[in-house]
Amino acid sequence: MGQNNGTSKRSEKGLLTPDNCVVALIDHQPQMLFGTSNFDRQLIINCTVALGKAARVFDVPVVLTTVETKSFSGNLWPQIRAVFPGHEPIERSSMNSWDDKNFVAAIEKTGRKKIVLAGLWTETCVALPTVQAIHDGYEVYVVEDCCGDVSQLAHDNAMHRVVQAGAKPVTALSVTLEWQRDWANRDTYDAVMDLARTHYGAYGIGVEYAYTMVHGAPATKFPEYVVPAAELAHK
Repeated sequence: MGQNNGTSKRSEKGLLTPDNCVVALIDHQPQMLFGTSNFDRQLIINCTVALGKAARVFDVPVVLTTVETKSFSGNLWPQIRAVFPGHEPIERSSMNSWDDKNFVAAIEKTGRKKIVLAGLWTETCVALPTVQAIHDGYEVYVVEDCCGDVSQLAHDNAMHRVVQAGAKPVTALSVTLEWQRDWANRDTYDAVMDLARTHYGAYGIGVEYAYTMVHGAPATKFPEYVVPAAELAHK
C-alpha cells in the first residue's frame, strides 16, 4: 500500500489519521479462528474485513502476516485476500510477530510510529508484539473486535495487559470514523457509507433508510447473487 492518496488532511493532536499510522493484521487464519471462543467468529471476520476495506479507502499502508500456514494454521482467510489482492502475507514461525525481522522491517518501511493492530489470538499474537512495539517506541491501537482468544478470560487478561503497557483499545468502526473525522470530507464519505451499509448492521440500515426515505436516493444495489456451479473438489 502507498502513501495517502490525496484525501483531505485531518488534524492529529493525538488522534489517528490516514497519514500517521499503519495497519497490521496478524494470523487471521482458519486454525486460529477454530480456537476462538470469546467473540462470535462471524463478527470477527466481518469487522476484520471492514477494517481492511477502510484501510483501502483511506490508503493506509497494511502489513499482513501469517504463522505456520502449511503445517498448522491454514491460509489467510479468503475474505481478507479479496480486500488485498496480490498482497502476500509475511510468513512466520514465531508466535510473536515482533520476533520476525521481516515483519518489523515492513512496519519500519512505512515510516509510521502508530500501529493499528489486530490478530488471533489476543494473548499471544496480539499482546506480545504490542508490548514489544511499545517498548521500541511505537504507539499501538488494538482493534478489539478484530481479535479473539480461546476464552473470555484469556482475551480480557490480554487486553488488560496491553492497556497497562500503554496500548489504546479501539474497534474497526471507531478507527474508520476517526480516519473520516468530518462528514464534510466528501472524498471518502461515500466509501465510508458503503462500509456502513455492508458491515455495520443497524447503523448501516439507518444509513440506507436516511439515503432512500429522507434524501430520496435510489436504493442500494449489491452485486446480484449467482449460485456457484458444482466443482470437482470432492474426490
